[in-house]
Amino acid sequence: MEARSGSALNFLRGATGPLIGLILLCAFLSLTTDTFLTLRNFLNVMDQVTVLGVMAVGMTLVILIGGIDLSVGSVLALSGMVMGFVGNHLGLPFGLAIIAAVIASSLCGVVSGLMVTRLNMPAFIATLAMMSIARGLASMITNGEQIVGFPDWFSNLAIIRHFGFLTVTVAVMIVIVAIAWIVLTFRPAGRALYAIGGSAEVARLAGINVREATLIVYALCALAAGLAGVILSARLDSAQPSSGIGYELDTIAAVVIGGASLSGGVGGIGGTVVGVLIIGFLRNGLNLLQVSPFVQQVIIGLVIAIAVAADTMRRKRG
Repeated sequence: MEARSGSALNFLRGATGPLIGLILLCAFLSLTTDTFLTLRNFLNVMDQVTVLGVMAVGMTLVILIGGIDLSVGSVLALSGMVMGFVGNHLGLPFGLAIIAAVIASSLCGVVSGLMVTRLNMPAFIATLAMMSIARGLASMITNGEQIVGFPDWFSNLAIIRHFGFLTVTVAVMIVIVAIAWIVLTFRPAGRALYAIGGSAEVARLAGINVREATLIVYALCALAAGLAGVILSARLDSAQPSSGIGYELDTIAAVVIGGASLSGGVGGIGGTVVGVLIIGFLRNGLNLLQVSPFVQQVIIGLVIAIAVAADTMRRKRG
């Protein structure tokens, strides 16, 4: 029992405050709406946060080492367009199209990582450049036109609920979350990321290959964005070069709201999951309350500001 409770505490390490916020948010929405506290609504929210959840796992790794990745929304779009082009335009098996999409997105992360580690560019600038490059490449593939009409089996991944509640896309998110949590909690590679975020120089002196770890982290973050692009395409049954605009902000917000520090070394997958659910339930609840989309942007912006302010005060106390 002690091991199990310890594992649960590890999963939610540093996320006590966000978890309380999530509970209070759900309680408020349950009292103010008739449909929030229903199984159908919960399943809808899970479907809606799948893309954000997968991207946020990758972003967690980057933020843990004190980095940032502004390109994930554009990489998501590029992934979907590569998949659609290879599968629909070239006529290759759609399984190969999915693999090509993930490889293309991972390469974007490798390039970003090389700019950070080899050219010593600030992560903000390197990923800002990749954001523009990936978006441009996504538009060039079909001259800005969307790709529609994927195989039925592919679209069904986001539609059919196995056992009455679980789609394949949601299952993929759960598996990715579980793998990331295990690595960060129990593997030396995970502890190395916390060490790099705490102090890259100290980590280097301790024998950690900081450059290699940084490169891998950016590649994994882009890979996660690529998988998110595949999932989004399955949900929409289309791929568009304009997909993912603004997603990088939601992704960073989910990680920060979940208790991660933008200075690195603090955070975890459990907190990120809580942050993703806060954003998902908040958007869902505001829609149920028929709040204007413009007002929703203001509210979510305030939530992000409060989360960052809390992180700042937490670091000052530390």
